[in-house]
Amino acid sequence: MTSTSKQSSKVTVLLPDIPKREFLLTDFGAVGDGQFVCTSAFQEAIEACSKAGGGKVIVPPGIWLTGPIALKSKLNLHLEKGALLLFSRNFDDYPLILSSFEGEEIVRCKSPLDGENLDHVAITGEGVIDGSGDAWRPVKKFKMTEIQWNKLIERGGIVDHSGKEVIWWPTEAAMRGRQRYAELRAQKTDKVEDFLAIRDFLRPNLLSLRKCKHILLDGPTFQNSPAWNLHPWICEHVTVRNVTVRNPWFGQNGDGLDLESCRYALVENSIFDVGDDAICIKSGKDEAGRKLGIPCEDIEIRGCQVYSGHGGFVIGSEMSGGARNISVSDCSFFGTDVGLRFKSTRGRGGLIENITIDNIRMNNIAKEAIVFHMFYEISDEDIAATQVPVSDETPIFRNISINNVACTGSGTALLLKGLPEMPLEKLVFENITAKSTKGIIGSHCKNVHFSNIMLETEEGPLFTFENFEEMTY
Repeated sequence: MTSTSKQSSKVTVLLPDIPKREFLLTDFGAVGDGQFVCTSAFQEAIEACSKAGGGKVIVPPGIWLTGPIALKSKLNLHLEKGALLLFSRNFDDYPLILSSFEGEEIVRCKSPLDGENLDHVAITGEGVIDGSGDAWRPVKKFKMTEIQWNKLIERGGIVDHSGKEVIWWPTEAAMRGRQRYAELRAQKTDKVEDFLAIRDFLRPNLLSLRKCKHILLDGPTFQNSPAWNLHPWICEHVTVRNVTVRNPWFGQNGDGLDLESCRYALVENSIFDVGDDAICIKSGKDEAGRKLGIPCEDIEIRGCQVYSGHGGFVIGSEMSGGARNISVSDCSFFGTDVGLRFKSTRGRGGLIENITIDNIRMNNIAKEAIVFHMFYEISDEDIAATQVPVSDETPIFRNISINNVACTGSGTALLLKGLPEMPLEKLVFENITAKSTKGIIGSHCKNVHFSNIMLETEEGPLFTFENFEEMTY
């Protein structure tokens, strides 16, 4: 595997440069019967590969049960067709480390696939990587049928009836960890020992790569993650292609791909069918994200399909470091809650600009085909009742162009909700065709252009605008 640029891409993304030498997992004592624990064999094979100067560790067909795997520089972890990499369901196998989750550096359980400060890393092949996330994730009762719910609670665990929603938890420690975790976050502690009592709550992402360069994910299926599936954080030159990313639709925090504070990335020809947002752009949350100040930039996404998911392509809501120079093209969304989703809120800050979206197809979208929502998790009443001055906590969304979109079936064709103190600005919508229950609804926007918009709605007016400035059509 040589280091070459993707010249056909709008963004120049360099592939990893990994030597040709090969190391077979079974030469290090691994047994692929799904019973033998292969953690030591994986680490010995990877260590031998690293000491030799890098190469490919080959995982042949079989079921390879293992604890978390520490990746190394100049490594290609290659799963042949028929290989199932199955991660342990024993929480104690996952040590606590300082990691990143939901826009903050925080202590979490070590990810099944984990790496930090690496250069030239690949995961390739036609195999399947299963994070055993169903052992970790809480489940909300309203998301399951009665038969599914009864089967779930027969597994054990504990059911929490104390809140607005009935939730199943795998252990009592996991259930009680939610409140303690919030307290520790408020204290801004990063001492591992402070989190030991709530390990069961600290679900890891399936793949966590932090401060790495020259990454390639090409071919495998990544599925059943404890939290997010794929999470590159502060990485450069990231290529994700020909992968399938799967989580059950009810999977809590079951994001597909979260590119956070990354630069130079290409995502192409991949399939997402997940329990939360599918393809996500993030850059930190609130004060921590603004202080870090690393935007997600120079990103191209093309030729992808999204099935179940809260959003097909999403920016936010953790975007306090900003995002810019992003293109999305030739993607299809089927049955997602929302198609194109831009979300933020007061307190985030961050500048989102220079986003181009072209040639998107959608079918059976439950809510909005396209939505800009600048008071995520804040009620309309609170927005109307509160006057907030512009500050570094004010999110800014501007210079965004969405062209050639067709949607056959959605709740709302387009929803634009800017902040009174910071309208959405310089938005372009061209060649949009949508069949929806409601048409276009917008408030607090400035310099918006509509061209060749064709709507078929079931109720209400085609357009409802409030506090719009400089609109052309």
